[in-house]
Amino acid sequence: MSYIDGFVIAVPNANREKFIGHAKTFDAIFLEFGATRVMECWGDDVPDGKLTDFRRAVQAEKDESVVFSWVEWPDKATRDAGMEKFMKDPRMAAASDMPFDGKRMIFGGFVPVISLPT
Repeated sequence: MSYIDGFVIAVPNANREKFIGHAKTFDAIFLEFGATRVMECWGDDVPDGKLTDFRRAVQAEKDESVVFSWVEWPDKATRDAGMEKFMKDPRMAAASDMPFDGKRMIFGGFVPVISLPT
């Protein structure tokens, strides 16, 4: 079964186009190293919660939008090998010019338990 890396970040609204360009560059590397799909989703309906929410999770400011992203891999072994290559790739040097605050990114790896349609 597939393996998913999920990410949530806050991106300044003024950096939307810069973020899209940045994502296209790095998402292509994920695909090169074995990912089967990458989704980058700009927040459109991200409500404030009473206890917690996406905006608070990444300390989003008023002039920032929440971006929800995931990378789908065929399996965890492919993900582990692909991420190792990704982190060692010399193109990662350009990642220091991220159009968002990477310290506020939340991320994790997930094993799907339901996938529809099958």
